[in-house]
Formats: sequence, C-alpha cells, structure tokens
Amino acid sequence: MKARLMIKVRRPVAENAFAEIVVWMLPRPLPGSAHEFKFRLVYVVDGDCVLRYDNETGKGDHKHIGGIETFYSFTTPEKLLADFWRDVANWRL
Repeated sequence: MKARLMIKVRRPVAENAFAEIVVWMLPRPLPGSAHEFKFRLVYVVDGDCVLRYDNETGKGDHKHIGGIETFYSFTTPEKLLADFWRDVANWRL
C-alpha cells in the first residue's frame, strides 16, 4: 500500500488567520510513532504559525503552542482534529 492522503484542507478562521490540516495514512508507522498516520495541523495568525500538531520521523507525535513543544498522545484522527480545534478555540480567547 502506498501513502494515501486522507485530509487536505485550508480553512479561514478569521480575517487574519487560517487553519491548514493535512493527514496521510501510511503503509507502516513512522519511526517514533505507534500508528500509521502522518499529520500536520497548523493555525496561522498574521502570518505566524502559533499552533502546530505534527509528527516527524524519529521525533514522534507532538504539538507546538506558541514557542512551547510538548508530547501529543495520538489515539485517532477524529480525536486529533477535536484536540486541534479545541486548542485553536482556546488560542482565540
């Protein structure tokens, strides 16, 4: 099986902000991840990425909020999206 694009969307959130979501299903997990998904979810405000969820080969699943990087416990793509949109809403408060 080849990598399969599951989601690729860019959504305006405000006049000066947008969210971009890209999720792939892979034939096998990336080193550092225990699941078969590659993801990048970003929230950009005034041209700056202020929130990002991603996983990198060897680094595993994590998120960046402002300048702080923390571990992210991936369970399902649906939960990933819910967590991301919750953090976007919190950032906008």
